[in-house]
This record gives sequence, C-alpha cells and structure tokens, in this order.
Amino acid sequence: MTPADLSRTVLHAVRRAVDEDALRAPVPARVRVERTRPGGSGDYACAVALQLAGPAALPALEVARILRERVAAEPGVGRVEITGPGFLSFTLDAPAAGDRAVLAAVREQGLAYGHGDALQDEIHQFHHAREVRAAVTAQTVRRLLTAQGARVRTTCAEPPDPDWVRLGVTVDAHGTPPVPLTGIRPVPAGATAGELLERLGPDAARWGLLRAAGHDRAALGPELLVQGEANPLFRVRYAHARARALTRGAAALGFTSEAAPYGESPAAQAANTEPVATTEHDAAARPLLDLIADHPGVLLAGARHHAPDRVARQLEAVAHAFFGFHDSCPPLPAGDEKPSAAHRARLAIAEAAGTVLAGGLSLLGIRAPEHL
Repeated sequence: MTPADLSRTVLHAVRRAVDEDALRAPVPARVRVERTRPGGSGDYACAVALQLAGPAALPALEVARILRERVAAEPGVGRVEITGPGFLSFTLDAPAAGDRAVLAAVREQGLAYGHGDALQDEIHQFHHAREVRAAVTAQTVRRLLTAQGARVRTTCAEPPDPDWVRLGVTVDAHGTPPVPLTGIRPVPAGATAGELLERLGPDAARWGLLRAAGHDRAALGPELLVQGEANPLFRVRYAHARARALTRGAAALGFTSEAAPYGESPAAQAANTEPVATTEHDAAARPLLDLIADHPGVLLAGARHHAPDRVARQLEAVAHAFFGFHDSCPPLPAGDEKPSAAHRARLAIAEAAGTVLAGGLSLLGIRAPEHL
C-alpha cells in the first residue's frame, strides 16, 4: 500500500462512517497522511480525526475510534492506533507487498509518478517582475501545479526578456493587473538570463535559481559546473545516469528487473515473478524505498507551497540514498556470479530511483542525461 493508497483508504473510511450515520460531518476533499515522526508509532500518521471533531461535535478521540475500526478492516493495514489527542497511526501489513506496489506504480507511471489531480479544482495566476529568478520560479511552480491538476496562468509586468525562452520560460501576457508572486529574492544586478546562460548553461542556471528557498540568496557560482560529488546537481544527474547504466548492464548480462534472470530454476522463477523489495535482506534499501514512496507527497507539497526548492532537496536525498544502496547492495553480479532474484529486486529499486530523479528534474526544467 502506497501513501496515496492509504490516504484514499482513510478517506473511504470517513465516507463510510458518514454514510452509516456514525459520523455527522462533511467529507473532506482529501486526507493527508505523513510518515510517522521520530519517537512516534506505526508507519504513517493522520490528523483527520482532529480535523473532523469540530464539525462532528464530538471529541477527537471519539472520531478517531469511529474511524479506526473502519480503517483497520481494510486490506493492507496491519494495525491502527490512536495516539495523543486523536491522531491515527497506521502500521501497514506485509511491507514487501507495499514496496512492490510502490515500484509497480513507478514502472507504470514513469516520469509522471507523483502527478495527480489533488488540485484539479484550483485556478492560479502568477504575476512577476521582469526579473530572471522570479520568471523561472513562476514557470516551475506552474509546472508543479499543473502536474497536480491545477490550471495556471503566468503574466509579467513588462514584455519578457527574449533569453527567458532558452531557460524554458513562457509568459501568457504582460502588463495585466498584478497578482504578485511574492517572496522571491532577486539575483544580483547583472545576472540576467543571457549572462547566466553564457556562464552556466540552462540546466545549471535553473538549478542555481531554484535550489535555494525563494527568500534565500540563489547560489550562482562556478561550483554549479563542478563534475564531482561536492556539486549536488552533478550527484543527482550522475545518480540518474548510473541507474540507467545499470539497466543497460543487466540487459547485457541477460536479465531485467521484470523477468526471472538466467540460471534460476523453474521453481525460483515461479516464486519470483515480481521483484520483491529487499528490506529484510538489504537494509540499505529501506531509506531509498521510503524516499521513492514519499515522492508524490513532496511534489504535492512543492506545488501547494509554491516551493520548487522542496523538490530539489528531495532529489538530492534520493541521489544520496541511491549511492548508499548501490554501494552496499550491488544490483549487478560481479565476476563469475550469476544474476539472481536479489539482483533483479535491487535493479527494480535502482530503476525506480532513476525514474524519480528524471521526473523531478523534468519538473524543474532540467535535463536528465543517460550518460555522464
């Protein structure tokens, strides 16, 4: 069960409780679940009972009890606890099955993994100054919101800079009444779109403009071009390129993440028709799998808060976890070792990480090369 699945499960429980007249409150449009914080219990937590307590005219603990019995009966949910003033904490059943669901979702949705319709009823207009960072930020926020189903229009106070096109920026109109995009710190004088393109190129320039929170200073120095692990942009793109190289390497060895590898017995092939997340055997997989599962929530939060920097930080975390996983649990066999079910499972995780990195970079308007 993915976080999105769990959110829908809780929402379904609320709707059932209302339909059965056990709860008299409006059904929310969506329910937010989050990973349990350090010291908490379970895998995920939700504050929906506190949200509904007022409209239902019931104590939050009573609302939580009404929902707990309904959520606990759903497939994939192992245990539901009530903590604090009325939080619901969920422990999911069969972690390996949940991991398989996440990997299957990434494979099925590809670069659109994490896109959705949570904001489909929203309409936004962003009006910004004729300044490169504001323009790039507005365009990227537009991408994030559109990926969640919202409709967005961007306008500029003056005719746009022609060089913005090379940075992937388009403007619907200019000179319209302002609905300003606020909180974006301008770049220093002289750092125009043309100057940044000449000095950094479009990808590094966009990363430099978007990586810092909007109110912080954008880092636009030569470190953005360093081809080494000290440069976060390089690490993110290199992790993606390495993931794609693993797929090519596996194909050369005659196996994929989907089909049983060469050398397995028929019984082993029957038992391993799907990659199984290696949480029991390869502990280094857990941080990476968690980040992959959390990716849709990060994209939605980045859209809601107009914060592309959240997506950039998520990609950095995925790249860091990818290399830790890759080095501890090699997805490809070495020497005379034959490909096994474990290699296929590890390859599936690595490929999912590569897809998340490519999809996130795409939303930031940055290319994800397959070779570096």
